[in-house]
Amino acid sequence: MSNYKTKFWSLTKLCCHLLCNTLVISIHAQQLKSWHDPSPHIIQFIKVDTNVKLEVLDWGGHGKPIILLAGGGNTAHVFDDFAPKLSVNFHVYGITRRGFGASGFSAVDNVDRLGKDILVVIDSLKIIKPVLMGHSVAGSELSSVARISPDRITALIYLEAAYPYAFSNEETPKMNDFMEIAGPQEPAPSPSEKDLASFNALQKWDAKTYGFQMPESEFRQTWDSASDGRPTKPRDFPGFTIFSIIMNDSIKHTWIKVPCLAIFAIPHTLEAWMLNSTNPNVRTDGEIYFTKIDSLATRQANAIKVSIPAAKVIKLRGMHYIFISSETDVLNSIYKFMSGN
Repeated sequence: MSNYKTKFWSLTKLCCHLLCNTLVISIHAQQLKSWHDPSPHIIQFIKVDTNVKLEVLDWGGHGKPIILLAGGGNTAHVFDDFAPKLSVNFHVYGITRRGFGASGFSAVDNVDRLGKDILVVIDSLKIIKPVLMGHSVAGSELSSVARISPDRITALIYLEAAYPYAFSNEETPKMNDFMEIAGPQEPAPSPSEKDLASFNALQKWDAKTYGFQMPESEFRQTWDSASDGRPTKPRDFPGFTIFSIIMNDSIKHTWIKVPCLAIFAIPHTLEAWMLNSTNPNVRTDGEIYFTKIDSLATRQANAIKVSIPAAKVIKLRGMHYIFISSETDVLNSIYKFMSGN
């Protein structure tokens, strides 16, 4: 009888333990699933091509329309914290490039197809002469629209985006000059299991690792998740194939006919993991890497200033994600530029 009681209570404890774990997991999953994007935008999808609809965010606001375009691998949600600060004085939109996030995908042959995607969105939403603002490789799309239909836009704002894929002539360095610079031999660290406990934990790890904080919503757009809602690994977007086209496109942008503001991160600051590494070679390698990048970026900035007299070129200390790392200075530069356009 005692053995029976022992087994009974052991099974009872086991069932209670399993039930409690199930409840905890269920509550955790419900909490993750109930998360909502706090950024004050509405989301719609605009058809731009056969079987391709693009995610378009609208933060509202009054004044001149501004359309934000994300850099490589990102979605329009990367601007979820930045855009509301612009919507105080402008009507702000964001477009997620085809092949990323919730946007559809079909292959493209050149960057002008991406530029046409933007023009279709402008037409569909009846946006009148917006300012296009893009980060990183989105500079190629800005310049494409300016070349194809300069009369459809008011101005361009390049956020660490006016590199050779956006403007090139005999004075500028080549894109390969940038690509061939080697970074630190030791790679950046990867998140631990603890860092992958939730998207908020992943966001905090990323901010600590790189030195600037992207919106949690962007991680939810760009990372796969498990059945319980925890992040697992970066998503393998079909749109990544587009970047080889951008970097090697035969279409060159040699002139910008509309007013433009080009903001460069000069000098670039080291990423946090380089500064905090216990390996002294990592910091040294990082300093060498960014010194070379800064040298080429300075050549690029000077060439734009000389070749396009109407262009406003600004150099700010910061990181490649300049609109996050140097947000206040970037906003001030934008407002000053927009006051004259």
